[in-house]
Amino acid sequence: MIKSKNQYINREISWLSFNARVLQESADTKVPLIERLRFLGIFSNNLDEFFKVRYATVKRIVDAGKTGKSVLGGEKAKDLLEEITKIVIKQQTKSLKILGDIEKELESENIFIINEKEVSKSQAAFIKTYFMEKVSPRLMTIVLNDLREFPLLKDTAAYLAIKMVLTSLDGVEDVPENKYALIEIPKDIDRFVVLPKEGDKNYIIILDDLIRYSLRHIFNMFTYKSISAHMIKITRDAELDIDNDLSKSFIEKISSSVEHRKISDPVRFVYDKRIAKDTLSFLMEKMGIEETDSIIPGGIYHNRRDYMKFPSLGRKDLMYDKITPLLVKDFNFEGSILEQIAVKDHLQYTPYHTFSYITKFLREAALDPQVRTIKLTVYRLASNSQVVSSLINAVKNGKQVTVQIELQARFDEQANIQYAELLQAEGVKLIFGVPGLKVHSKICLIEREENDKLKRYGFISTGNFNESTAKIYTDYTLFTAHSSILKELNKVFDFFETTYKINKYKHLIVSPHYTKNAFKALIDQEIENAKAGKEAYIKLKMNSLTSYKMVDKLYEASNAGVKIQLIIRGVCCLIPGVKGMSENIQAISVVDKFLEHTRLFVFGNNGNPKVYISSADWMTRNLDFRVEVGCPIYDEDIKKELLDTFDISWNDNLKARIFSEKQDNAYRKSDAPELRSQFELYDYYKTKLSK
Repeated sequence: MIKSKNQYINREISWLSFNARVLQESADTKVPLIERLRFLGIFSNNLDEFFKVRYATVKRIVDAGKTGKSVLGGEKAKDLLEEITKIVIKQQTKSLKILGDIEKELESENIFIINEKEVSKSQAAFIKTYFMEKVSPRLMTIVLNDLREFPLLKDTAAYLAIKMVLTSLDGVEDVPENKYALIEIPKDIDRFVVLPKEGDKNYIIILDDLIRYSLRHIFNMFTYKSISAHMIKITRDAELDIDNDLSKSFIEKISSSVEHRKISDPVRFVYDKRIAKDTLSFLMEKMGIEETDSIIPGGIYHNRRDYMKFPSLGRKDLMYDKITPLLVKDFNFEGSILEQIAVKDHLQYTPYHTFSYITKFLREAALDPQVRTIKLTVYRLASNSQVVSSLINAVKNGKQVTVQIELQARFDEQANIQYAELLQAEGVKLIFGVPGLKVHSKICLIEREENDKLKRYGFISTGNFNESTAKIYTDYTLFTAHSSILKELNKVFDFFETTYKINKYKHLIVSPHYTKNAFKALIDQEIENAKAGKEAYIKLKMNSLTSYKMVDKLYEASNAGVKIQLIIRGVCCLIPGVKGMSENIQAISVVDKFLEHTRLFVFGNNGNPKVYISSADWMTRNLDFRVEVGCPIYDEDIKKELLDTFDISWNDNLKARIFSEKQDNAYRKSDAPELRSQFELYDYYKTKLSK
């Protein structure tokens, strides 16, 4: 195999390229105006998480005095940190321009975002009252000059750095020392304050500017010639360092680690580029910002993730039309869910289909006198989870309920700890994972007594059992009573409790012991078919493709003549279309209204396709360090449906971007009629229902 100069795209650089696709959505004038602001918020939120996790990991390699070339695709960690910072500064600059463009377009829609210098007299009265009643009681303000220790700044909280140039009490002599202070922007108040409407005009002031407008009220005990306020924020390393204290429970260890995040090392410092040099120097010295930290000059406002919650102002015309989730064809809510599953498998594809089939399944199981046991894995849950309510209801009805809950689900640790304590208090049997492994599988199994025997029912999904994210994440869920599949699903739950016992599987593809080799074997079969002159193809849809071993296997298949189509939403380390390496591989990413979260794997198998859904991406962590479950699709109708959904996504020529070595996120163009896959998929299922 001929190797290009670069055999892989660096994972971190590819991730930044993905976030650039999110930024493209905010710049797309065909996207509704308020939705464009919300995409800016998603871009910013993604970047915060990137620095907490990925940048922090690379920085740890540098701090340990290592190069990291073996795990970073041949790039030195120190060089990579510098490259990341350059890319982020460029993206941040672009995002500020996009924000400015959007604000101008909002003005043409009679929506005005004003700053503290543009407040009218009538608005001033409203702001004064609003500040005194809602903002002032929540403000944390710290004068810095005389403090022995600099206060601990919260991770990704936004602060106004205050500089006061003081005068003496008689107003004659200047005091040589400037006063510096910090104001923490409250998180429990809406960032966007809607001011009273004036005629047809809507006015909004950002909370930061409302506080700037009120500085004279906050610092009225000082006499100053001038006062200024500029935004700063830091991002801290979010890796969990779990101690080995045997006297602590696992919940206590995770809780302690989550608490430790609050004082972990900073990895990024962002500041308003208009800030005075002496103020910036004072802050950086006091905060101990190091040269290996990413120091990024930015705009006036930080924490732009808050734009995800930009007020709608009743302007539905400036937002996406809300879809009504559809029913699954021939899967009736009025009848028994379990009886219907006993007859035939059913596929739910959210958000096109309603998530309610999952809650209906669990509620029915909770009440059915013949159901004996319910087993479920939990990774991320909604804030008021109907799933949890159903499980507690099942316990109260005498069912034996077992829940494997992943306490290390990143950024959901605290929520999962609280749910774990609630479930435990209600009598649910909890399993806290497998030592050294995260449990990322999305599975449920129930046992029901029928004719003096136990019959199993269950569902296997590509996404979390979360009714909130199901409205915006695309995910498949298979409901089945297939005895062989569910027998093996029970083995997975046995593994959670007896981790030293490695089970064998004929149907399911289970990490960490089998997934990588199982998919390699399926690729090998396509290679053999291609060499024998038979039809050979692979179609893969997933969130991320970062495992170099799997990338190499796909290169091998490409060189054998296997035709490969990849739909990768996020990170893709594979470089498609390189002669002698990957010329038979095409790869696209679809970023649109919904977040593409499905994992679908199709292998041509000489005209009789093998089709799988899975919770696993092809990343080293999913293949080797997590418990994941992939499930074969045996029902021919569902198999065809999944192939149809892949092809619809593949034929997208409006929201599909092409992967290439240039990482330029070029939109795919074609002479075919315009096709926006997410809209087409909704129409596909709507048509299916009407037949």
